[in-house]
Amino acid sequence: MAVIKAFKGMRYSKNAGEIKELCCPPYDIISDSQREEYLKKNPNNIIRLELPKGENPYNNASNILKMWQENGILIKEDKPAVYIYEEEFTAYNKRKSIKGIIVRVKLEEFSKGVILPHEFTLSKAKEDRFNLMKATNCNFSQIYALYMDETHTTLNTIDKHSQDKADLEFTDNDNVTHRLWIITDEGVIAKLVSDFTDRKLYIADGHHRYETALNYRNYCREKRFSKEGDAQDYQMIYLVDMEHPGLVVFPTHRLVRDLESFNKESILNECKEYFEIEEKTDVENMERELDVLYKQGKKAFGFFCGGSNWIQLVLKDFRPIKELLPDLSKASQELDVTVLHTLILEKIFKIDKENMANQINLTYTKYFEEAIEGVNSGKFQCAFILNPTRVTEIRDVALAGEKMPQKSTYFYPKMITGLVMNELSD
Repeated sequence: MAVIKAFKGMRYSKNAGEIKELCCPPYDIISDSQREEYLKKNPNNIIRLELPKGENPYNNASNILKMWQENGILIKEDKPAVYIYEEEFTAYNKRKSIKGIIVRVKLEEFSKGVILPHEFTLSKAKEDRFNLMKATNCNFSQIYALYMDETHTTLNTIDKHSQDKADLEFTDNDNVTHRLWIITDEGVIAKLVSDFTDRKLYIADGHHRYETALNYRNYCREKRFSKEGDAQDYQMIYLVDMEHPGLVVFPTHRLVRDLESFNKESILNECKEYFEIEEKTDVENMERELDVLYKQGKKAFGFFCGGSNWIQLVLKDFRPIKELLPDLSKASQELDVTVLHTLILEKIFKIDKENMANQINLTYTKYFEEAIEGVNSGKFQCAFILNPTRVTEIRDVALAGEKMPQKSTYFYPKMITGLVMNELSD
């Protein structure tokens, strides 16, 4: 099954500056102004490699990488290592932490059933990441994947070897504390490697990067830059126990805009066929009331068109979904996003899958307040507030060989970029 291995990670040297000023959040959530702020604090920030700019951005990244290596800003580990990575954070008003390992994982086509996706991807992001890999032959950030381990054997090993002070630690501007332990003990590494011989991996975050890594591996073989078994056959992945108590998945809400004909009463009249409808008076209680229904196993949404009131929609039964999507597995049919997309966005709003993929009439946000403000400001016609997708649902859809609609999950917190990198030159 999954093949993992230690690797000589590339990391910042002490000459580069404070680690807090060298790391950054994922590239795709950073604005141009935020990028400039990171570089003002330290021109060696990883953002110059992960999100290069200029007329020739990918060449720029390649040149900067070489310069930093030559100047000793980036150095490689002396020995192959496994990296224990922990994030301590606040979610739902509670302080939590999640801990896993960063390793190299052998790339496998999805058809082999060893590494499984759960969401559809967009081609533009894959093209960008592919060009960056071609220019640098490096992973600057990790993919995030889950594994099943009923006895939590691996997590016990991870916890045992992360009791001492971390090798790297800092707290970012979002009050997330990042810790990294560098494990080079061959016995510990062998134990962790053997744990995964019978396991599948489920991609939680980073589908674009995984598909890009497969494309890059194939490209390198075609160009004879690498052969089977070389470093290009592996990708840097963060592995986390699927039942880790710190695992948090936020919902991604849907905002609708620019529909030619939008009539709230007409929409609700059509919704009556599929949903129990109840008007509510306090928007601030919406998430709390939806959570009650979530815990009861019901499929429920908040429909908001502005003001202080909102509409609670609760699915009556799954028969319409099964009739409309007979070829989908039960796991996919019963997803909240499947219900919303199929019965409301597609059937009633006439927003088809291509429209959704191109975000013509649809915008996504993980922030409840942003969704409410977006509608109240008049920027959007309405919002649908969702409950989060369960981790077990992600697993079941992946095992069925299917994918969820885009933006079905938001794993929190995102991994920081810059603690360790995976250069594919060995």
